[in-house]
Amino acid sequence: MLQRTLTSVLTSRMLRDLRRGTRRAVRRISRADRTLHYFCQIDDPYGPVALHYLARLADRHALTIAFRLVPAPDQAAAPEAARLAAYSRRDAARVEQALGLGDGRVADEPPPARIAHAQRIAASALGRDGAAQALAAITRALFAGGDALAPLAARYGEADPAAALAEGAADRARLGHYLGSVTAFEGECYWGVDRLHYLGARLAAEDDLEVPPLCPMLDPGPYPAMPPAVATSPRLDCYLSFRSPYSLVAAERIGALAKAYGATLNLKFVLPMVMRGLPVPAAKRMYITLDTKREATRHGIGFGTIHDPVGAGVERGLAVLHHVMPSGKGLDFAISFLRGAFADGIDMTGDAGLMKVAARAGVTEDEVRAALADDGWRAVAEANRADMFALGLWGVPSFQVDDCPGWWGQDRLWMIEDDLRAATGLPPIDRRMA
Repeated sequence: MLQRTLTSVLTSRMLRDLRRGTRRAVRRISRADRTLHYFCQIDDPYGPVALHYLARLADRHALTIAFRLVPAPDQAAAPEAARLAAYSRRDAARVEQALGLGDGRVADEPPPARIAHAQRIAASALGRDGAAQALAAITRALFAGGDALAPLAARYGEADPAAALAEGAADRARLGHYLGSVTAFEGECYWGVDRLHYLGARLAAEDDLEVPPLCPMLDPGPYPAMPPAVATSPRLDCYLSFRSPYSLVAAERIGALAKAYGATLNLKFVLPMVMRGLPVPAAKRMYITLDTKREATRHGIGFGTIHDPVGAGVERGLAVLHHVMPSGKGLDFAISFLRGAFADGIDMTGDAGLMKVAARAGVTEDEVRAALADDGWRAVAEANRADMFALGLWGVPSFQVDDCPGWWGQDRLWMIEDDLRAATGLPPIDRRMA
């Protein structure tokens, strides 16, 4: 009961608005500038596109940007650092291409000495006019290879980045985040370009402006009126876990996407990261919880009254999911379980809670008991994990269409739609902003 109450309050709009109002009042009383804190990891490929839109926001709303140089996230926050770096390069390239800001070319991994050189240039450029453009140019030059950094070094100079990196890391932790390309503003964090539309809406409301959005909000749709006629139905694999709040947002939406394109949806469940021996630090858990709340709210999905199912709750849920998937009840049960854990605060370690979420998905008590008596799900979960890792992915929710590259995150369903359109012979959707 305490956990459910605390999470309900923590994720409530009332608390969010109270925090915003308090910080706004303190700023106005102290006559301080409105200041965005941007954390620049110079070898983070998401940086240039985020900086492009951040600079536009700052101009529209007369904001000051405090640029902070930060190192890569530590191992606790990013336990699969090499996979994260490789995935980020191809994911960022596709985002930039979709927004008309890049050609989609995936850059090679820069060597450590080149990263160190870029950090020295960035440390010298931090406090200068036009820092947003300078930092974006340094990151692009870093990934371009060759001698692309040389003219930037000549223009901005070089400085020892050690102090700037240490101060930036401390500020990033103090403000509640752990990644690069993050913008913080008065108590809330916005990762990359993907969350800047929330900051834009917040600033427009504060300034009482009715203006077109400056930052992209990439989503699938509008869907075709009926599935395209194809000889073979595309395969859509969805990797999910029962301790992932983002899996709830994905599960609530993936069925409609598969149906719109006549795809065969395969649920591939895995154990949560923490149950696979990978740490999830407190700052990461907090950010994910609050970020899921705003994503769920935007899509009309309930979220916030939480009873963490980690351990026995997850295992019992996966046993049932594995058992009912052959009968076509898998997605309905997954949605019901995730709603129960993250929106209704239901305890899944006891029979009462598990039976309740099963019943509303059309799963009988006999089916639940049979599932709990069968440990076959464990081998399937491990095989799914191996498949996910083979795609260069390690977290959920993740997706793959046929033999296309896999993509990670419920906010990448628009990429999955693009892959489904390609698989069914439909033209791509132009997602560039006007």
